[in-house]
Amino acid sequence: MFGFLGSAAQLMGAGFSAGQASALVGPVPTGGISAAGTTLATATALAAVTNLVSTVGSAAGVKLPTAAVTNDFCIVYNDGGANPLLVYPDASTSKINQLAVGVAITLAPNTAMFAVKVTSTRWVAFLSA
Repeated sequence: MFGFLGSAAQLMGAGFSAGQASALVGPVPTGGISAAGTTLATATALAAVTNLVSTVGSAAGVKLPTAAVTNDFCIVYNDGGANPLLVYPDASTSKINQLAVGVAITLAPNTAMFAVKVTSTRWVAFLSA
């Protein structure tokens, strides 16, 4: 899923179809996302697997995909300059790591998180340095 098999172009050169190559390498990151709102209810909803958040205002946030099911994952990268990014769970009844339900995890500038939905109300997130 993370390009361990080479690039999509390399896989297609080896005989895989474009769809097969895309499935093996993973989706193209969605860029140009702007964080908004200061609560779970007003945060920008993420819909992609890999999300590059390029505009992050003070106390602005995003929320993990609401359509996610158990074993789905989401990658969020704070590429928004000097402000920390608040990343909320997908619902007010869900939580990320040890945080309380509905509470955001803070992602420092130029850092990323890999979150996996492990139950219908729980995300486990791994943060970059």
